Amino acid sequence: MIQKPFIIGISGGSGSGKTTFVKELANNFSKEQVCILSQDNYYKPREEQVTDNTGEKNFDLPESFKEQEYHDDVLKLLNGEDVVLKEYVYNNPLAEPKLIIYKPAPIIIIEGIFVFHFLDVSNLMDFKIFIDADEHIKLIRRIQRDQIERNYPLEDVLYRYQHHVFPSYQKFILPYKPHCDIVVNNNVSFENAMNTVKLSIKEKLDGLK
Repeated sequence: MIQKPFIIGISGGSGSGKTTFVKELANNFSKEQVCILSQDNYYKPREEQVTDNTGEKNFDLPESFKEQEYHDDVLKLLNGEDVVLKEYVYNNPLAEPKLIIYKPAPIIIIEGIFVFHFLDVSNLMDFKIFIDADEHIKLIRRIQRDQIERNYPLEDVLYRYQHHVFPSYQKFILPYKPHCDIVVNNNVSFENAMNTVKLSIKEKLDGLK
């Protein structure tokens, strides 16, 4: 009998450091050991996004994502099937999306801002991690990321944070924090929490041998 993969969910607000945490975690394991499925690659096309009352597209709502497709692909991995996706390039016309192939693994990490809010996905998880940071630090990180990596104007970044990002965080992300197994304080460093999670995964992998 094939043992069910151990599923870890990782979430937190924009700018909390989820992506950095997940990347560093991935660097400690092979792709044969750990598969990381990011919610970011399941954004709906720009034309399908909700428009707010000023005409701006809001990418920070649960309905911004292909929830059913995400759930279906998690089930594929659980059933030992590959998942093939096109990389999401944040509507950057200069970026050529790559084809990504996700292979089943003993540990599956499901990462994204709404992975706990998507209950069909959340209910599959064995362990939940919430990445946290003070609001002003998350805003600074968001500004740095969106201006440097995505070339967004500062005015646009601040508008989206105030009217889209923060309200969505309070309504759809923060309520799940008390129900997580680990809350990682990432104002300065997540080194101690990272060591704890790495050790837990290694122990889980050793138990599967």
